[in-house]
Amino acid sequence: MTAGPGSSTAAASDRAGGHNTLTGITLKIISVAVFVGMQTCIKAAGTVPAGEIVFFRSFFAIFPIIAFLAFKGKLGTAFTTKRPFNHIARGLVGVCAMGLGFFALTRLPLPEAITLNYAQPLLVVVFSSIFLGEAIRVYRWSAVAVGLVGVLIISWPELTLLSSDEALDDQEVLGVMAALVAAAISAVAMLLVRNLVQSERTATIVLWFSVTASIMSLLSLPFGWQALTPLQAALLVAAGFCGGLGQILMTAAYRHAEASVVAPFEYTSMILGVVVGYLVFGDVATLNMLVGGLIVVAAGIFIIWRERQLGLERTRTRKASLPEG
Repeated sequence: MTAGPGSSTAAASDRAGGHNTLTGITLKIISVAVFVGMQTCIKAAGTVPAGEIVFFRSFFAIFPIIAFLAFKGKLGTAFTTKRPFNHIARGLVGVCAMGLGFFALTRLPLPEAITLNYAQPLLVVVFSSIFLGEAIRVYRWSAVAVGLVGVLIISWPELTLLSSDEALDDQEVLGVMAALVAAAISAVAMLLVRNLVQSERTATIVLWFSVTASIMSLLSLPFGWQALTPLQAALLVAAGFCGGLGQILMTAAYRHAEASVVAPFEYTSMILGVVVGYLVFGDVATLNMLVGGLIVVAAGIFIIWRERQLGLERTRTRKASLPEG
C-alpha cells in the first residue's frame, strides 16, 4: 500500500519535531556543562568575597549576551520595559541568592554545592502555593516532601554539627546553611521571573538582571573586596562569560523543545559535578550526597512530569470547552 501525500507531510513534520527536540536537549546539556564550568572557575578562584564574585559573574556575563543580541538584530530594544521596578526587585532578590550560592560554592565540595541547589525547584512549588495561591495536589506535595528528605540526607553530616561549639567555625557547615538559604531565596526570584515573563522578553529580563546585579554587587565594595591575583581575575572573568553563554544556550534550548522535555537534563550537572569535582579538586562524593542527590533528582523529575500532565489536562479542557464552528 502506498502512502498518500498527507502522510509524507506528517512524517516530515515528525522528523522536524524530533530534530528540534534533539537540538533542544543537546543545547540544554551543553548549557549545563557551561554552567558547571562557571562554578568550577569560581571554586578554583578560592575564597574570594561573595559580592566580588557576583560582580564578575554579572558584569562579564553582559558581553556575550549583548554580542548575541546584536547578531540577532535585537539589541536596540532589549532594555525597553514598562516594569523597571519589577526588574530591580528581581535583581535584588537574585543578587542575594547568587551571593549566598557563591559563598557556599567556595566552601563546599563541588558535587555537594551543585546538588543542594536542586532544592530550589522543590521550594518553588511550596512558595507558589503560599504566595500565589496555586492549587498544589497531593502528588506534587508528596514529591516535594520526598525531595526535601533527600536534601536533609545530603546536609545531615554538617547539620549534626549545629549543636556543637564548632558549628560557626566550620566552613562546610556555613556553606550548607548558605546553600539552603540561597535555594529558598532563588525560589522567590523564580516566582518574580514567572511574573515578568508574562509581559517581558527573555533578553530584557536577562539584561536587566545582569546590569542590576552588577550595580548592586558594587555596594559590597566597602565590606572587604580583596586584590585578585592575575589567575583569580582570569578565572572570575571566565566565570562571567560562561554565565552569559550558558544563559543564551539555555534560552535557545527551551525554544527548540518543550520545557517538560528539556528541564530534566538540568540534573546532568550532578554527574558532571561529581566528575569535575574529583578530577579538578579531588572531591570524593560521599554516600550521603549520592543517595540524597538521587532522591532529590527523582522528586524533581516527577514534579516536571506532573506539571506536563497538568498542562496537557488544561489544554484538553480548553479544547473541549470551545464552541463548535
